[in-house]
Amino acid sequence: MRLAAPLLIASLGMHASLVHAEPEIDDFLIAAFQGGSEADAALERIEAAGWQDGYAAIVVDLLDLLQRTSFAQPRGWLGLRGLVVFLEAQTGQAFGGDIGRWRRWVWSLPYEPHSQYGEFKGALYAALDPRFADFFVPPVRSSIRLDEIQWGGVAVNGIPPLDHPDNLNAASAEYLDDDNIVFGLFVAGAARAYPKRILAWHELARDELGGRELTIVYCTLCGTVIPYESNVGGKLRRFGTSGLLYQSNKLMFDDETKSLWSSLTGTPVVGPLVGSGLELNWLPVVTTTWGEWRSRHPETTVLSLDTGFRRDYREGAAYRQYFATDELMFDVSLRDQRLANKAEVFTLRSGGENGSGDAADAADAGRPIAISVERLAAQRVYQVETGEPAIVVITDSSGASRAYASGEYRFAETLNDGAPRDEGVVRDSDGGIWEITEDALVASRDSRLQLPRVPAHRSFWFGWVAQHPDTILIR
Repeated sequence: MRLAAPLLIASLGMHASLVHAEPEIDDFLIAAFQGGSEADAALERIEAAGWQDGYAAIVVDLLDLLQRTSFAQPRGWLGLRGLVVFLEAQTGQAFGGDIGRWRRWVWSLPYEPHSQYGEFKGALYAALDPRFADFFVPPVRSSIRLDEIQWGGVAVNGIPPLDHPDNLNAASAEYLDDDNIVFGLFVAGAARAYPKRILAWHELARDELGGRELTIVYCTLCGTVIPYESNVGGKLRRFGTSGLLYQSNKLMFDDETKSLWSSLTGTPVVGPLVGSGLELNWLPVVTTTWGEWRSRHPETTVLSLDTGFRRDYREGAAYRQYFATDELMFDVSLRDQRLANKAEVFTLRSGGENGSGDAADAADAGRPIAISVERLAAQRVYQVETGEPAIVVITDSSGASRAYASGEYRFAETLNDGAPRDEGVVRDSDGGIWEITEDALVASRDSRLQLPRVPAHRSFWFGWVAQHPDTILIR
């Protein structure tokens, strides 16, 4: 991708810094993209203004895009090497052109950015796609560190969302094999399967199910699918894919305000809606196989291959190389070696149990939790003791897990030792039998007694712990 460096510099010229204690943002751009004496003079002005390590994020962002894109190079262009030499001299660090090491060092510092850093970020990315500027309109409001936002390598909606895609009945979905992975939703009595092989190419689907407008977001990089209701704050919001990442997790945006939203938390994190208190309502989803989902829900619908886009929708084709290793495509500020980066965990936003399996104490209540899918496969009825509410996770023979608020009831085993014919029920510690449904556990002795489903989803360990460093890991 080619950037127009002169236009980039001009785009910030009208917003020169009024804080004289700081170097001008334009000088960083001039140093990066202009040649000879102009670049040298810009570096001198930056140094004379008084270097702060918080400015390093600006230079690292420039280095990142210089490495990943194609620029017209004027005679005497300072370029990568000159910026690296300057950055090493100012910071005392010797990371050369290793962007990952520079980023990790910047993230280890207190967050004290240049006052126009958000504005700079918008102008820099706007040189890739002018629509990026809409996400960083000054004054830029943010609830996250802007230096942890990275360009994902595509333009705005460069990974095209599906918009109310066509779907088929189960009998007509001949393209799916029983072992194909699907994400199953059950909303107001309506069931629908979203095949991984389709959703991985689009990462976001705007859809309607059970009379509700939904935004189903799939971050392939962190292995997470979360369905949200699109109505929030009394408005139906239309979401798109920003092309930007935070901690390797996709940021989406709403068309109305161009605020950036975390796909992992369902909250606005950059833009006009920051601090609004808005939060998308999160719905339950299950990761399972097409055969298992269709068996449970013969009336289900499923996405059609006729999406309007030309993609290789074969099982496993999308992100094949990425999923085949434990390596990350984009760095994160925190890694936790207790599990492999891409080990799958079943995650809940609040709960509490310590890693030894003992009942949670008061300090654990309300903390997010992650349970290894291997633990759930071995212990298919897993009681998580929390403050409020207590949760039981039930995993079927296909490996699909569902969480329920168990209240005063405790569950210890599946009926008949979990034989397949009995997977539709579970026994509580007093011997009571409960039917397992998508909405709730329903007592066989009284169908009015129900324990509701709790939203939960799978994630790669690295993606979850990077944004929830206080998470409790159960393995």
